[in-house]
Amino acid sequence: MSEERPARPSDIARAALEAARAASAARPKPTRRRIAGPKRAWSGPGPGADDPQPLGRLVDSLVSQQDWSSQTLVGSVFGRWDAIVGPDIASHCRPETLSEGELLVVAESTAWATQLRLLAPSILGKLHAQVGGDVVTRLRVVGPTAPSWKKGPRSVRGRGPRDTYG
Repeated sequence: MSEERPARPSDIARAALEAARAASAARPKPTRRRIAGPKRAWSGPGPGADDPQPLGRLVDSLVSQQDWSSQTLVGSVFGRWDAIVGPDIASHCRPETLSEGELLVVAESTAWATQLRLLAPSILGKLHAQVGGDVVTRLRVVGPTAPSWKKGPRSVRGRGPRDTYG
């Protein structure tokens, strides 16, 4: 007489695993769908264009894309004035305007204006070396000016407003 043994848990698990494998083999394989868009190219072991970039490199690329190179050179004359001419000279004068290659420098006294006129060739040389040759071509140095009563393009000749001091 054949006696039926009770099923062991490992036999039940094995039978369930075989049934799952048979069902999986009978099902058709799913196809992978590609999402529309450009195919991704892997950058390899080095950094790629979509990786985080240093801020300086991003600013340089933005300046070149927008063609801001001439404006940044003009800004560097004013922003780096202390480093270009040195702290001694920079403490006694400041750049005022830069138009058509002429840099207007205002000195704190007439003595410093005279001294800066004598130093103009060396200051121009420093500007050419650190900023570029085409940005500043001439240096015009002026001394301090007296306050003006003129407040617009039109004025009346005379000695100024005398009735306010009386």
